[in-house]
Amino acid sequence: MAAEQENAGNLKQKLAKLFQLSLEATVPGEPDIEPLVAACTAKFGDYQCNNAMGLWSKIKGRPGIEFRGPPAVGQAIMKNLPQSEMIESCSVAGPGFVNVVLSKNWMAKNIQKMLVDGIETWAPKLSIKRAVVDFSSPNIAKEMHVGHLRSTIIGDTLASMLEFSNVEVLRRNHVGDWGTQFGMLIEFLFEKFPNFEDVNETAIGDLQAFYKESKQRFDVDAEFKDRAQKAVVRLQSGEQMYRKAWAQICEISRREFDQVYQRLGVHLEEKGESFYNPYIPGVIEALTNQGLVEESKGARVIFIEGINIPLIVVKSDGGYNYASTDMTALWYRLTEEKAEWIIYVTDVGQQQHFDMFFKAAKRAGWLPADDRQYPKASHVGFGLVLGEDGKRFRTRSTEVVRLADLLDEAKTRSKAALIERGKAAEWTEEELEQTAEAVGYGAVKYADLKNNRLTNYTFDFDQMLNDKGNTAVYLLYAHARICSIIRKSGKDTGELKKTGKIVLDHADERALGLHLLQFAEVVEEACTNLLPNVLCEYLYNLSENYTRFYSNCQVVGSAEETSRLLLCEATAVVMRKCFFLLGIKPVYKI
Repeated sequence: MAAEQENAGNLKQKLAKLFQLSLEATVPGEPDIEPLVAACTAKFGDYQCNNAMGLWSKIKGRPGIEFRGPPAVGQAIMKNLPQSEMIESCSVAGPGFVNVVLSKNWMAKNIQKMLVDGIETWAPKLSIKRAVVDFSSPNIAKEMHVGHLRSTIIGDTLASMLEFSNVEVLRRNHVGDWGTQFGMLIEFLFEKFPNFEDVNETAIGDLQAFYKESKQRFDVDAEFKDRAQKAVVRLQSGEQMYRKAWAQICEISRREFDQVYQRLGVHLEEKGESFYNPYIPGVIEALTNQGLVEESKGARVIFIEGINIPLIVVKSDGGYNYASTDMTALWYRLTEEKAEWIIYVTDVGQQQHFDMFFKAAKRAGWLPADDRQYPKASHVGFGLVLGEDGKRFRTRSTEVVRLADLLDEAKTRSKAALIERGKAAEWTEEELEQTAEAVGYGAVKYADLKNNRLTNYTFDFDQMLNDKGNTAVYLLYAHARICSIIRKSGKDTGELKKTGKIVLDHADERALGLHLLQFAEVVEEACTNLLPNVLCEYLYNLSENYTRFYSNCQVVGSAEETSRLLLCEATAVVMRKCFFLLGIKPVYKI
């Protein structure tokens, strides 16, 4: 019973446990046999156990082995499978593949149980308790642009999937709030506003323009450059006036970031580069005492096996850099925050940097050598956002596109489409605004998340706001239609799930039921491999399965109305959880 509860929703793991017992009975005492269970694409069954061939290659020729090839091994695995109400029938195909057909009664019962007990009972159970997801991480005094979109929404989805899987997630915004650029910003602030303490964002105006102006001065004015470089030292040594000016610039920038996070519905906790600064000397000293840090061309470095450039942890002028901060942040997350999995979401261009400092952490003994063991660190890389010309997405004036402008544009276009459909006459202004926001922002997120994150993708408003094909608009409308069918029936699904009963007699009812039951294993796969597109694909296929079911199985007014309304409700519940994990707000009418 405990094992049943442990993975209440995970079909694949339940079957794997049964096959584990069968394998132990088939080849007693054989070490390291993992059941290889996969969902079927063929017509022979719902799942398949693929151990026979691998097992045969291990045991053939041994004395006392009676099997005459993989098919015989497959037959034995099938024969030794314990009795289970899950399984309707089994068969062996080809070189020993054991195909399993699930019991439709068991399937129906489990979907109904989820409706009564809640979708949380289908949450995966991962082997870790606490993770850090380091994502978004813009630079202070620079605006968030389209490049930050990917890190922010991929990181948010990974964090949500881990949280759903009962992992405590520390959502970290590792902002660039420390470094040489603050010298020029602070000196420029003093110059423009002698009473800088009274300055607010209205006076500074566009922080991005302020940054550019100060950078121009820094590049052409040698005396200003000298002051700016001294200002960095004064800030880093803790001089109060400089600290105050720094805090003020950070606060103005933070408020701009928060406007974007609010639009996206993303929650993070800021622990920027400056937070780790006081810990750097101690970490470098500990690494030096371990014999890892060496002198090279005046700098202090860690050599990494197989990479011809060293990891510089102290520059030749005695200053710190990204590697010093990142090593220290990793140390802090492992030792102080006790995280078992630290996930960094940045563009693929930073792959080598992460590879190097993860290897340095392994040399230091902070991380195990085997990447399958915890604690572990993972770099989640992603490709570029491209414009229609196939180049990096920019405005006509070759500026990087501001994220706030992009989201506003998505909402405006979404609202225009709703007005065109006559919704302004049917809905209140508030309903129109909320739906335009949900659809517009959802469309931008889904267009990004549905791609394998490692690939580049083309940003195209027309395509992402299309209500046909694999888009958020299509999926949100599909969900709204399901809600509309339930409303039109006039039945209370809350009552029905207690008194009614799901039946999966029609082939399309069964196919929909099976897909619903695969939700837990899909979320687990998306979490384990850090791939949100796996969940997007599941959601799109769920919608397609539902459409087939609805086309061929009359719901309202049929003899099976109660069962089919409950299937509609189960589909809506699973769709809503997928939307939630992807950071998309569902819409209930359209």
